[in-house]
Amino acid sequence: MTHLDNEQRAQYVQRMFARIAHRYDLMNRLMTAGQDARWRREVIRRADLHAGDMLLDLGAGTGDLAREALKQCERSRVIAGDFTLEMMRVGQARFAALPIAWSASDALRLPFADQTFDAIVSGFLLRNVIDLRRALREQYRVLKPGGHIVALDTTQPTRSILAPFIRFHMHTIIPMLGRLIAGASDAYTYLPDSTESFLQAEVLADRLREAGFEQVGFKKRMFGTVAIHWGQRSMEV
Repeated sequence: MTHLDNEQRAQYVQRMFARIAHRYDLMNRLMTAGQDARWRREVIRRADLHAGDMLLDLGAGTGDLAREALKQCERSRVIAGDFTLEMMRVGQARFAALPIAWSASDALRLPFADQTFDAIVSGFLLRNVIDLRRALREQYRVLKPGGHIVALDTTQPTRSILAPFIRFHMHTIIPMLGRLIAGASDAYTYLPDSTESFLQAEVLADRLREAGFEQVGFKKRMFGTVAIHWGQRSMEV
């Protein structure tokens, strides 16, 4: 991955997720021992949805966050956007009965008007974009004043007594599961590599502030390898 330029990296990530689309959710459950479902519930709670609110699930994949949004606020209006069509096709088939609108969406060039959404959520998106600052500016642009952003993603693990065990899980167990379950060990080698090269949670919080978000905060989960970040667009237009 380090030898790829930005455009090549974007294409690599898109093709990778297309290959693992049908096993993506199962792998998430296995890698996190089912904890990712709890994290997604927390993401939606922090989005503070009300009846009639417009929510964008960006980098939606198969739409787990979109589904959770409708579980917590069934009268919200939900759009699931992703740039990997195969992932969305899996979600469309799985959640065909739910009123989710699906949209081919590039996080760097969102196909939505300014101030469209009351909340934007994402699950494991930000470490994959090739221009984080631009992605955050785009989310700020399409949020209404007072709108919420909530992002779930991996983060660089902090040094601790558990570090050797965390590294073993990330670099041995996860690729092994990827090979056995998804038939794509390379995709699940990318996961720990991209996690270790991504920003620390504190730095990502700074990036949110730089993009203009206020009331920024975060919580770490799973021994410091995952973080939920949140912020709010200013009430001023």
